[in-house]
Amino acid sequence: MNGKPVGEPDPPRIWLYHKPLGLVTSERDEKDRPTVFAALPDDLPRVMSIGRLDINSEGLLLLTNDGGVKRRLELPATGWVRKYRVRVKGIPTEAMLDPLRKGITTDGERFQPMVITLDRQQGSNAWITVAIREGKNREIRRAMDYIGLPVNRLIRTSYGPFQLRDLKPGVVEEVKQRVVKDQLGLPPSEPQAPKRKPVRKRR
Repeated sequence: MNGKPVGEPDPPRIWLYHKPLGLVTSERDEKDRPTVFAALPDDLPRVMSIGRLDINSEGLLLLTNDGGVKRRLELPATGWVRKYRVRVKGIPTEAMLDPLRKGITTDGERFQPMVITLDRQQGSNAWITVAIREGKNREIRRAMDYIGLPVNRLIRTSYGPFQLRDLKPGVVEEVKQRVVKDQLGLPPSEPQAPKRKPVRKRR
């Protein structure tokens, strides 16, 4: 060591990132496809993604500088709902979507019940809002294939309390430290002790 004191570790930080289409959510790709991390701004510290979005999916991807936060927020037990706007090819009906609301098993894997709202039909496509808690590999695409509705666009709009809102593709925005601490259940910064009013004695 150089004799300098070791500083306090950086506090957990979280960023919202609007992942565009065509990027892989990994540090390196064996097929040399462009990655999320190569596309991030240069002034960002080293970060990890919380969960993934596949190359053909877009929308909200959470980034963090803290491995413990990453592991914690990826656990199904954390219970954070992930919401997606999904465009499917076909004319879905409520009856078609019902099996997904009850939970299905496909390719030997069990998918938990999804919360699904049929939004609107648009020509030969339909828009659906889907909410899930686990986020298994390609879960929504596989579930929609199971009922004969192939997905041709998938946008994650929220992850737990964090919302995509009007964040533009490719843009990164840091979550306020107060909000991070609140959502992760961390103690707030040391508060100032309240000043006690002097008590006047009666004469």
